[in-house]
Amino acid sequence: MKFAFFPGCVLKGAAAEAYTSMQKVCEVLDIELEEIPNWTCCGASHAQGVNDLAALAVNARNISIAEHMGLPILTVCNTCTLQLRTAKYRLDHDKDLKDKVNAILKEAGHPYEYQGTSEITHFLWVLDDHPELIMDKLAGSKGLDGTKVAAYYGCHILRPHDIMNHEDGKYPESLERLVRRLGGIPVWFDKSRKCCGFHAQLAAEHDVLTVTGQIVDSADRANAELIVTPCPLCQMQLDMYEPEGRTAVQSQAYLPVLHLQQLIGLALGMSKKEIGFDRHVSAQEKLKLG
Repeated sequence: MKFAFFPGCVLKGAAAEAYTSMQKVCEVLDIELEEIPNWTCCGASHAQGVNDLAALAVNARNISIAEHMGLPILTVCNTCTLQLRTAKYRLDHDKDLKDKVNAILKEAGHPYEYQGTSEITHFLWVLDDHPELIMDKLAGSKGLDGTKVAAYYGCHILRPHDIMNHEDGKYPESLERLVRRLGGIPVWFDKSRKCCGFHAQLAAEHDVLTVTGQIVDSADRANAELIVTPCPLCQMQLDMYEPEGRTAVQSQAYLPVLHLQQLIGLALGMSKKEIGFDRHVSAQEKLKLG
């Protein structure tokens, strides 16, 4: 199984542990990643608000390179997935817009036209569609050994449904299914689909910290031993701002927050150091795995 890998900005910067753990886990799972050469930021919803056409052209450029590679695109970021799939959806449904964007790419000297031939998927969706990738490697292993896991989706991987349509966005189950396959116990908590607030941190700090605190507190009240998320932006928000979130909601919640691929790495027998857990901010001493 081979993909054109779109890592996105965060994996190459602030969440470098998400990049290295992704590489290690995919090697074990026999998933081949060929990074898209000279990829550029997806815009992360911010660029789209400033210049929609430019953001479309940027994402069309990224997709067109994968098309030239002859591969589907794999991401491990909810926001990157949403922006790339939104661009594809709009361009595939509007020929005039597609022609306009391709004219921009040509004028900029880009060698490829956007055609619409490469599908865009998320790492979680691939594992959900192909459970054998995990099960074959965990045979005879304890995996997560009954660890109670709060499966936090975030929002961009679930909606809008026309574009992010892997499952029912109101009642998702893919992350819980994966936790069970890894040998963990998914715990239900009422903030599992609530936005973490990452994109509004600078504009509405108090409100966002309140949301962050509510999410971690909800998982803690459900007796989770850790939180896992398929989005590096959500992971950063919950991990980095967990102390301020506790203060905002007057909570005592104190939980480690893992990237999806880190949790898989631990289930496969990797150490905390191998998955880059030493780069995390909150509750390092509370992680019992690895």
